[in-house]
Amino acid sequence: MSKFSGVVLSSVIALGLSACVSEPTKPAAAVAPAPAAAVAECTYGGTEIAAPLWICDGPVEGVEVSAVGIAEITPAGEGFAKQMAAADARLQLAQRMKVQVAGMIKQYAETTGAGRDVTVDQVNTAVTKQITNETLVGTRIFRSKSAPNGKMYVLLGLDPASVAKMTEVAVKTSMNNERAMWQRFQAGKSQDEMAAAIAAQQMPPASAPAH
Repeated sequence: MSKFSGVVLSSVIALGLSACVSEPTKPAAAVAPAPAAAVAECTYGGTEIAAPLWICDGPVEGVEVSAVGIAEITPAGEGFAKQMAAADARLQLAQRMKVQVAGMIKQYAETTGAGRDVTVDQVNTAVTKQITNETLVGTRIFRSKSAPNGKMYVLLGLDPASVAKMTEVAVKTSMNNERAMWQRFQAGKSQDEMAAAIAAQQMPPASAPAH
């Protein structure tokens, strides 16, 4: 074998050996998990579609007491659905006003020393009887929304001035109907003074009702 052939053969062997010695395989880069989709704080009922917070009883500036009514949007149109949703909200609002006024009376009794526990309960019962969905004077629609789930949402509410006025009227009506009970509750004020003082009370903070 010639010297040239030996050189060529040695080169071929060297290349074959180098091909057999491969570089270590690099580990595949870890794939970061996709970020979880943000969960909406409030959604329309029966969907995962984000909704304004007021639909989930979130606070609305300038509204002291409120309730959200819901109605199906039918062939009668959105205007009719809004009326039905407002009627639904009005029933709820009457109940919330009763709670609000009861809190005002209780706070008034605590700060003035008026009445005994049993008398406070009697006064609360007498006053809240005067509050019905028909007596919610000053209520108005603050928000309304035609939703993707085929429903109409309405936020019906009262501003602070309307809450105070309605409370005062309910207290005075109860005073006229339950004179003896209110005499036991007296805290050295006239009827008008007491009604105005109770109406001015702010209900202590309370947990939002569960839904």
